[in-house]
Amino acid sequence: MRAMRRAALLLAPILFLAACGDSDRRAPVPAASPTSSIPDTSTSTTLPVATLLAAGDIASCTSTGDEATAALLDARPNATIATLGDNVYENGTASEFANCYDPTWGRHKDRTRPALGNHEYGVFRAGGYFGAFGAAAGEAPLGWYSYDLGTWHVIVLNSNCEVVGCATGGSQDRFLRDDLAAHPVRCTLAIWHHPRWSSGTTHGPTVAMHSLYTALYELGVDVLLSGHEHNYERFAPLDPAGQVDPARGVRQFVVGTGGRSHYPFGPPAPGSEVRNDNTFGVLALTLRPGSYQWQFVPVEGKTFTDSGSGNCH
Repeated sequence: MRAMRRAALLLAPILFLAACGDSDRRAPVPAASPTSSIPDTSTSTTLPVATLLAAGDIASCTSTGDEATAALLDARPNATIATLGDNVYENGTASEFANCYDPTWGRHKDRTRPALGNHEYGVFRAGGYFGAFGAAAGEAPLGWYSYDLGTWHVIVLNSNCEVVGCATGGSQDRFLRDDLAAHPVRCTLAIWHHPRWSSGTTHGPTVAMHSLYTALYELGVDVLLSGHEHNYERFAPLDPAGQVDPARGVRQFVVGTGGRSHYPFGPPAPGSEVRNDNTFGVLALTLRPGSYQWQFVPVEGKTFTDSGSGNCH
């Protein structure tokens, strides 16, 4: 169904790019990015499977949480790593990346696909972030890009709307729509920092992301990963109005559990299914053709976890 929806859009971006001479902003996939063949027991056939480990709100020289979550990455050397913004505190400077991020999550930088958070903008145009990650961070100073992982397409966006704009028809919205029209695969995952939905009381839901979330829904994106709230929350697939829509809704995970600190919850937001505000850890996504599995992996000494599976639209 997604391929049919995007077929009509496919010609427009090709002509646009040809006319404008715009370059493809897809960042190169790191050499270490894995795609392995693992038996799918539901079909008894061998299918390509990829693993993605994700968390945001990560490194600080005043916390040991990032050291504990980095150990989870050490134990899974064949997975691709996605950061969900606020990679290092407090201001995303070059020295903070060198002294606080590099000794922990930074030792896996060659297989990391980063996203921008708000703390990266403690440096003008997030210069420390782009300097730390180089080409893997996408085109500076925009910070949006996409890549393929197994049979999935992954698109990384910049939710700092006051800096880059998130409105319908803006440059980021056009990039999103053009990119997904040019890659009409069945399964798609989006990543940005500020959660559209949240039960957290420190920041809460991000209304400014409504337009881009609507685009995800219209284009059939399956999963959205965010951070910003320093907790873990899983939502049911939701439409742009926040109503449960199992057939077409986007399932959002908030994974602000990379190690910096914890933020509390208020009453559960509509569609919230699972919440935890006292456990650092990473979300492990197993990306299969036509489906996905998730598992929250806690740091050593913690017992909270969450797991399940879903099918692509």
